[in-house]
Amino acid sequence: MADRSERVGLCSVTLRALAPADVLRVAAEAGLRVVEWGGDVHAPPGRVDAVRGLTAASGLTTCSYGSYWKAGEYPVERFADVADAAVGLGAPRVRVWAGVEGSADASRATRDRVVSALREAAQAAAERGLTIALEFHGGTLADTPRATLDLLDAVDHPALGTYWQPSVDEPDEPALAGLALLRHRVAAVHVFSWWPGTTRLPLTAREGLWRRALDLLAADPVDLLLEFVPGDDPAVLGREAAVLLAWVDGRAAP
Repeated sequence: MADRSERVGLCSVTLRALAPADVLRVAAEAGLRVVEWGGDVHAPPGRVDAVRGLTAASGLTTCSYGSYWKAGEYPVERFADVADAAVGLGAPRVRVWAGVEGSADASRATRDRVVSALREAAQAAAERGLTIALEFHGGTLADTPRATLDLLDAVDHPALGTYWQPSVDEPDEPALAGLALLRHRVAAVHVFSWWPGTTRLPLTAREGLWRRALDLLAADPVDLLLEFVPGDDPAVLGREAAVLLAWVDGRAAP
């Protein structure tokens, strides 16, 4: 199996306040290998060429494009610009959002609209040699593992997968059960430790969760992307990266 550390990286939104060159510098110094560029600040559609060049020069690889395209809410035609930006970055995957309503509240018409939009977006992505993956997040149709699995099955397109992250205030056992349900559809994981609520803690604060999650995913080609470091502080990224890389290698955290 390939070295899993090659798929450990950073969501650029973690360091939203920094310029792309500084994001890459901090990530490289931390020993990270891949980056998911956010489409809101660092790499908006139409302005990706410079970021692609900087990424190549840094030695990192763009693993995904973190878009804020929301299926069923934004026109599918608008997704074409997002997909073209991903191609321009050299990103093989686009992260998308499953609408703007939670799965328990959405009407049948809303579900049908989101499913149709995701299917069209997946096809547009496939035609460009890309895949897409759902942001696993509250307030969308991908807000629980079961809802996400149902949505993936409803869209039924090979270019569509999902991200995973522990839900807010979710204890370890149900979080891991949800990951086990989704694991063969997971393309990437947003790695962070929140507790309680959205309080940002060091990764080691939820070591039991993350070590077991990494074990579940050990045989799968999944990107592991640091997000939401304590205080949004670039100075702590090296510490957090060292912890995640140690766990991926089966070592104790430094």
